[in-house]
Amino acid sequence: MTHATPMPDPLDTASFVITAPGIGFEISPETRRRHLRWLLELTQIPTAAGREFRVVAWLRAWLAARPDLDVTTDAVGNIHVAIKGRAGTSAGDAVRPIYFTAHLDHPAFVVERVISPSVVELSFRGGVMEDYFRDAAIALYDACDARRSAKLTGKLDESRRPDGSASPFSHYLAELAHAADTIAPGDIATWDLPRATIEDDLVHTHACDDLAALAAALCAIDELLSRNIGGDVRLLFTRAEEVGFIGAIAACRPPRGQRLIPMHARVIALENSRSFAESPIGGGPIVRVGDRVSVFSPQLTDAIAKRAEEIAGAPSTVTASQKNTALPTWHWQRKLMAGGACEASVFCEAGYEATCVCLPLGNYHNMADLASVQAGTNTTPPRVGREFISAHDYHALVDLLIACGVSLPSGSPVTALAAKLWNDRHWVLNA
Repeated sequence: MTHATPMPDPLDTASFVITAPGIGFEISPETRRRHLRWLLELTQIPTAAGREFRVVAWLRAWLAARPDLDVTTDAVGNIHVAIKGRAGTSAGDAVRPIYFTAHLDHPAFVVERVISPSVVELSFRGGVMEDYFRDAAIALYDACDARRSAKLTGKLDESRRPDGSASPFSHYLAELAHAADTIAPGDIATWDLPRATIEDDLVHTHACDDLAALAAALCAIDELLSRNIGGDVRLLFTRAEEVGFIGAIAACRPPRGQRLIPMHARVIALENSRSFAESPIGGGPIVRVGDRVSVFSPQLTDAIAKRAEEIAGAPSTVTASQKNTALPTWHWQRKLMAGGACEASVFCEAGYEATCVCLPLGNYHNMADLASVQAGTNTTPPRVGREFISAHDYHALVDLLIACGVSLPSGSPVTALAAKLWNDRHWVLNA
């Protein structure tokens, strides 16, 4: 009798040494390992816009183990989390809660119609170039979580929902490797990808966007809760971001005007954004000043950047009078990240003071070699792949969120800097 070789644990090769002096305490290697474990578990759960129930089940089990968290759900299924007894106690701004938000979905397929035991019609909910769909291998998951291998066989010329109305999504046909009678409309299909691994500092996994941000938010609130530090920090986890921020829009415009987030709150949307040469993976979490559709609230962006600078002991980049060796080992970045849009724009448009912090992401939306495919210079057919982020960036994002939860300036750091410069140097005007 033969036995299957057990899968290696990705955490066996992971590094947990990262120091963040500015948060005031050390996070142990054991805790870092636990944070990575949550990251790996969450980012391998199949999810799609409108079909986030598997992630929600994992999340509810995690939250249920922490009775000091108050959990509510709005009419559309967005999940709101607060620490009991901390309302109106946010450090640095006595009555304003701080929100960390992330979305629960990732680009994926949803079964629309079962044509036969071996052929299904699927819609794709999310943004991926058409080049990546040709003959692609996918994995379908039925209601009992049984995994079925399949292959895309073509795109339908006309996309229709089961009721005959026009669908806003592209529809595809897929053929199962083995006929099955357990697949039903509403089931999820994802790209067929290998299990997650950690190679050197890089975490290769199925869906960083945005489940890595969800994991980081949970890590931060867990530390704030267990250490009994920080103020009124809350979480909001939204649905259906990948098809137009639908959950976030619902949170900003609920029935009868009863907003889930109070208007005086400060909202920090968390994302995973496509990395470019000027926003490298491994360069640290990114304090994002805007996206392709808007510029975020400057005072809140500056306040988060100030906390990042305090943690690192240095700015995100060297000045013209410094060398690169002046940069600290705890990295962070401050960038526009105009390659896409995020929920911070929705919150800003609704009147909130809002901004974004993101992780630089490789293989954005599972599109490997994306720059070459876009430029038409790829030498091999487009293929999907696991998304990847830096473990350092992930741990540093957790550190930054903890620091913001403990103390987040309420005024503009520019005002404080101008006052200091004036007091120290105004005499040169008369020299």
